[in-house]
Amino acid sequence: MDKRKEANLRVKKNITDALFHLLEQKSISQITISEIIKKAGVARASFYRNYASKESVITTLISDVLEEFRSKMKSDGENFYTYENVRMGFEFFSRYERLVLDLHRFGYGSIILEMLNHFHEDVAGSMPCNSIKRYELYIYIGSLYNSALMWLKIGKQESIEELTNLFLSFKYN
Repeated sequence: MDKRKEANLRVKKNITDALFHLLEQKSISQITISEIIKKAGVARASFYRNYASKESVITTLISDVLEEFRSKMKSDGENFYTYENVRMGFEFFSRYERLVLDLHRFGYGSIILEMLNHFHEDVAGSMPCNSIKRYELYIYIGSLYNSALMWLKIGKQESIEELTNLFLSFKYN
């Protein structure tokens, strides 16, 4: 990776870390861009080169994680909700445990769920908006998100394999 990309990734990480640290102390509406850049040790221009707002720091981070997932996802063209993809979904929740739990604790769980919905709508492709089948998608992603969130909250007592098998014992598509 070239040095400019590495430097920009470092800037984005510093900004994200600063925002999350500040969110432990107060709500996003009480946090200023000036506080974020001071804590991150970056220039205001660096913030606005990467983000449009404080909220976009959060949505960009979630979007980056979802794109990483998409790049590793396997599909047979028909069924995206295979054992491998569900298992990988739980692995991603486990890998990003701190992010998921922090966002939930800070009141942004609905943003995660909304972005998961959009991600899965995109993965599923075009679907008539009046089709009853679209609810299968929302049942699936709502179940996955809620199961993963509760699993993380109670300390991941079950293995990823156990959770994946249980999850897939229900019919989602």
